[in-house]
Amino acid sequence: MRTGRDVPARAEKIRHVLTAPELRQPGPIQDAYAAIVTSEVALITVLNAQVERLGQVVAEHFGRHRHADIYTSLPGLGVILGARILGEFGDDPHRYADAKCRNAYAGTAPITRASGTRKVVLARYARNRRLGDALQQWAFCSMRGSAGARACYKALRRRGVGHQAALRQLANRWVGILHGCLRDRTFYDENTAWQQHLNNAA
Repeated sequence: MRTGRDVPARAEKIRHVLTAPELRQPGPIQDAYAAIVTSEVALITVLNAQVERLGQVVAEHFGRHRHADIYTSLPGLGVILGARILGEFGDDPHRYADAKCRNAYAGTAPITRASGTRKVVLARYARNRRLGDALQQWAFCSMRGSAGARACYKALRRRGVGHQAALRQLANRWVGILHGCLRDRTFYDENTAWQQHLNNAA
């Protein structure tokens, strides 16, 4: 342990550093930065107003769709995200023969490649990326409102599945649940959708 430290002198040095005038750029440069920030704030303000207006328009038109209530009954699907997914899937009741067809179109169904005793499960890259991104976001948001989805995700993670891969698998499950709700014209039910996962988590 060192002795003889000049505490008052060190304290004075620290006080001098903390009370010294702040470092500044030359005046013209500061003025230029101030102008840039001011214009960016004005631009962001306008964009926020436009985004809010667009959200109102989407909500108004989406709310008129015959399946809007089914979409928004699913946890994690609000008006904007629900409208995105509806727009990408379309609303033709005969377009998808079953949930597997809908999953294949969405790109959430994995590809399994086997060679001898080795089997590899890969993400599907030939897919509708706009829809895939929306489904990934849905899967992430759904865990806040669905105990079953959260239990499913945690079970996948415990098995060593990575975060993004687990979200894809969760999205795959959600697409199947959505297909069943649209097919049967029923609202989402947590216990029906996730009974096995809820029982395992109990």
